Amino acid sequence: MKAIWNGAVLAESDQTIVVEGNHYFPPESIRLEHFRPSDAHTTCPWKGVASYYDVVVEGKANAGAAWYYPAPKDAAGQIKGYVAFWRGVKVAQ
Repeated sequence: MKAIWNGAVLAESDQTIVVEGNHYFPPESIRLEHFRPSDAHTTCPWKGVASYYDVVVEGKANAGAAWYYPAPKDAAGQIKGYVAFWRGVKVAQ
């Protein structure tokens, strides 16, 4: 699977975990040069508190386009630190 935005590959892995239709990429598969920590957080009742990254490619930012669970609840423990995408980021094989 690849995550692509603005022509750049943000993450690539054959070890994603699918939860609620979203592919979560292993932390070592993301290309850190395209990620900037965000102050945004949301809470999922069964996964816990999500943290966000802004995705940046060639000077353009996509605010909060990636999220992860740094300390998920037990039910979502398998995605700890894994990164998922939305807001126009294409995820495909």
